[in-house]
Amino acid sequence: MRTLVLWDIDHTLISIGELSNEIYGEVFRRVTGCPLKKLADMTGRTDLAITAETLRLHGIDPTDEIMKTFAETLAEAFSARQNDIRTRGQILPGARAAVEALDSRSDVIQSVLTGNMRPIAVCKLAVFGLDEFVDFEIGAYGLDDAERPPLVKLAQARAERRYGETFDASTTVLVGDTPNDVLAGHQGGARVVAVASGASSANDLRAAGAELVLESLADTDAVIRAVLDVSRS
Repeated sequence: MRTLVLWDIDHTLISIGELSNEIYGEVFRRVTGCPLKKLADMTGRTDLAITAETLRLHGIDPTDEIMKTFAETLAEAFSARQNDIRTRGQILPGARAAVEALDSRSDVIQSVLTGNMRPIAVCKLAVFGLDEFVDFEIGAYGLDDAERPPLVKLAQARAERRYGETFDASTTVLVGDTPNDVLAGHQGGARVVAVASGASSANDLRAAGAELVLESLADTDAVIRAVLDVSRS
């Protein structure tokens, strides 16, 4: 029996500071012809939800056409800013060692469950050399659904098709840094290891109901134990 580990990306594995907001602003102006006055809350949310709400905040109807154009332009903009992502962003402490250690185990499969659309998720992890440790084919992304909880079952179904194994709440671990990640895991059918590496404190994450909370990913052995203990408890 293998464990499916689904990583959140932003503020769990990497951080790129205010660059995401900056890129969203550039893309908004490019697509709509208007300056960005207010960006929807991005914390623990999907690109689909962020984009739709941001457009509505400016009185723009998020039609299928404009959402498609926005998504394509956003993906292109992140790709074009890879050097900025590299110089202004960072891998969070212990992230590389954690995913590398889990990758070496025969009883673990790793992918991502992220609010980023797939091209942006691939771009961000590739910039920091983390792409080789996850199977993007079984991940779930920010254009797959506006809400995060359905992404869990989507990733499980993709993993089942690819690997011929069934993954459920007892064999799926979501690793994230926000109460929304905890909610997504529990509503979607996964156990949660929460990491207080973003804006949410360890107490916030415990209050949200995470099975285990780590201050960071810096202790690789502790990360491995957390993931395996949660999946087998």
